[in-house]
Amino acid sequence: MQPIVKANRGENSPLPYRLLYRIIWLLSPKYTLYGTENLPEEPCVIVGNHCQMFGPIAAELYLPRPHYIWCIGEMMNRKEVPAYAFRDFWSMKPKALHWFYRLLSHLIAPLAEYLFTHAHTIPVRHDARVMTTFRQSVDRLGGGADIVLFPEKNEPYNGILWNFQEHFADLARLYYRKTGTAVCFVPMYTAPRLKSIHLGEPVRYNPETPDDAERKRICSAMMEAVSDLASALPQHTVVPYPNIPKEQYPLNSDRTDRG
Repeated sequence: MQPIVKANRGENSPLPYRLLYRIIWLLSPKYTLYGTENLPEEPCVIVGNHCQMFGPIAAELYLPRPHYIWCIGEMMNRKEVPAYAFRDFWSMKPKALHWFYRLLSHLIAPLAEYLFTHAHTIPVRHDARVMTTFRQSVDRLGGGADIVLFPEKNEPYNGILWNFQEHFADLARLYYRKTGTAVCFVPMYTAPRLKSIHLGEPVRYNPETPDDAERKRICSAMMEAVSDLASALPQHTVVPYPNIPKEQYPLNSDRTDRG
């Protein structure tokens, strides 16, 4: 399998965003992308490990097809950025440094709002507005773009992943109702320490299965597939979902399956 090294530079975006995009590309790890043969010909939903900010940044820079990434809505509103950024990124840092990270969360607010509203993103809200997220996602799929999402939550799963929020799978049902097409979900594992991104075999939505059972099946299949991709690689440090101290980062060989 030949690796693909790819950087999509956002040529059609405003100049300030293109400059920011270029800076992020220059400062980010240079990933090698494997497994593109697993992408179906039609648009799909790519489901990956978050690994803090590494997963979304790597996806934006290196996925080879048009795509839109689910982004938490709070990061697209400068008034909401500070509270969310501190809670989600830095609340597990040493308490003596909390003052610094609270200040930093305010300083990044204007930049975060600009960056995430101009990137190819779809805002996600955990309230009634989530239906807008699904509608926009269905429209983007229908327009030929992939949807990329990182559904981990702060609840350990197996030493490599944190549990997924399973309702992302409902996107398939809504897309099927509108188009009659059963979309594929493609697992993705990002390994910042190996500077590589790995795409696994797709799992296709089955409209004949009851909604609850299909949601659980897809969610479980994606968690296991992403974990399998990680486990198959040489031993390396996994960048976990929460921003815990680096000395607590697990190894991919630390995986603990649940029976």
